[in-house]
Amino acid sequence: METYTYKIGDNLYINLTNRCSNRCTFCVRDQSAEYEGNYLWLKEGEPSAEQVIEEIGNPAEYNEIVFCGYGEPTYRLEAMLEICDFVHAHGGKTRLNTNGHGSLINEENIAPKLAGKLDGVNISLNSPDAGSYNEVCRPRIDIAFEGLLQFAKDCKEAGVNCWFSVVDCIGEEKLEGCRKIAEGIGIPLRVREFIG
Repeated sequence: METYTYKIGDNLYINLTNRCSNRCTFCVRDQSAEYEGNYLWLKEGEPSAEQVIEEIGNPAEYNEIVFCGYGEPTYRLEAMLEICDFVHAHGGKTRLNTNGHGSLINEENIAPKLAGKLDGVNISLNSPDAGSYNEVCRPRIDIAFEGLLQFAKDCKEAGVNCWFSVVDCIGEEKLEGCRKIAEGIGIPLRVREFIG
């Protein structure tokens, strides 16, 4: 059965698409079609905003409604924003987990559109430079790393609550490089555990 929404802990996660601009070497979707007992490959196509909203029910029942599935949610920007409007209108909070390529994907600066729609934006950094980023994340689009950094700067400028995240398996030297990037842009860095 297609999984458009799935619960982990106190959060509800939204699986809007399987399209992604990266092919990260550590991505959980390359290990299994299921995550936490939920089948996340969308064989019958991407859900409409209405289908997702119907599955959410009462968003205030959850700590957060998180856009994070087996793909990059900003490929479905308009649907995501429509869902955000519903969640906020019914007392819920929203978060986007993204690789930071949304502006490259949509060929425009999307940060102003996210302001007021998302309560938090988690941007996966995972490398301190373009070379190592390309090795680890294997992007399908040009200037992916540079685009990610610009997206973070644009989000900060637009007043979007955002932060970088890195997986803890990249090593202390690269972690330190990522810390310097985060400090230079002026947004927090969070280190998250590698999911094996």
